[in-house]
Amino acid sequence: MSDARANIFEQQTANRRNTILVMAFFVLFVGFLGFGFDVFLLGFSPGGRAFPGFPIATCAALVIGGVSAYRGLESGARSVLNSSGAQPAPPGDPRYTQLHNVVEEMAIASGLPKPQVFVIPDPDPNAFATGKDPDHASIAVTQGLLDSLDREELQGVIAHEMGHVRNLDIRLMTVIAALIGAVMLLVEFGSRSMQFGRIGTGGRRGSSNRGGGGVVLLVFWVIGLILAPLISQLLAMAVSRQREFLADASGAELTRNPGALASALQKIDAAVEPTRSIKRGTAHLCIANPLGSSLDDKEGFFADLFSTHPPIRKRIMLLKGMAYQHA
Repeated sequence: MSDARANIFEQQTANRRNTILVMAFFVLFVGFLGFGFDVFLLGFSPGGRAFPGFPIATCAALVIGGVSAYRGLESGARSVLNSSGAQPAPPGDPRYTQLHNVVEEMAIASGLPKPQVFVIPDPDPNAFATGKDPDHASIAVTQGLLDSLDREELQGVIAHEMGHVRNLDIRLMTVIAALIGAVMLLVEFGSRSMQFGRIGTGGRRGSSNRGGGGVVLLVFWVIGLILAPLISQLLAMAVSRQREFLADASGAELTRNPGALASALQKIDAAVEPTRSIKRGTAHLCIANPLGSSLDDKEGFFADLFSTHPPIRKRIMLLKGMAYQHA
């Protein structure tokens, strides 16, 4: 078991590192867009003598995006649960005794408070976790998941969701939402300014937007501005995929039984119907894509770019590798 645990921890380390790299690129991308806006539209001159040049647009976009994302964090969990038709699972109801027992076991294993437990009346097997922090977390599972999984498989799924809670993935995705909001604000500002021909007309232009170097920077900035909505969504999906891998490894750590989660994912993958109760905006929270995207069954460059979830077959292979089983 010690070798298997080492494998699990290696997976966790790799997934955290990949997430940090993507997030760093995301922040740099937002900074680049904001810097270009300040230079070419507001006349910001780095190192200027008269005024140090505070990057107003960059900071304003980040603040506005952050406030919007924070509001979503405070009220988002209830909205997500309501939109999916999730109902509280009464602890005294014998239909949900096993579910509550498993959630409590995984909460103890993770050292976190027991989340609130909800059931979604949908026949397709799926599950998600939501909440702004471990003290305000909720786990929702579909009726189809309860009907199709045995106890060990259910434990694997709940452990996966507790992994999301422990890793503060909801908070991370809120930060992503703030960055996306900042990007969209900068795109809107830049688009309106280009329509009125204001690029490069800042009152106090420094050397950064003069000459060949300034032209090259301007070209890259305009291209970045045009592609910004696509790039930001791709980066957000890349983070989402890495967090799914990390939650798988975290779930395997909590149960010490990676094979159970692998078996659960196989059953979830075999279900061909989409999870109709879960809306598109909540899809990235789920253990499997509720929309049934064909990209989730594929690997390769384009599948990796345009899917919120890594291929289930790859996840199963990695989990079986943790358990030293043959894929």
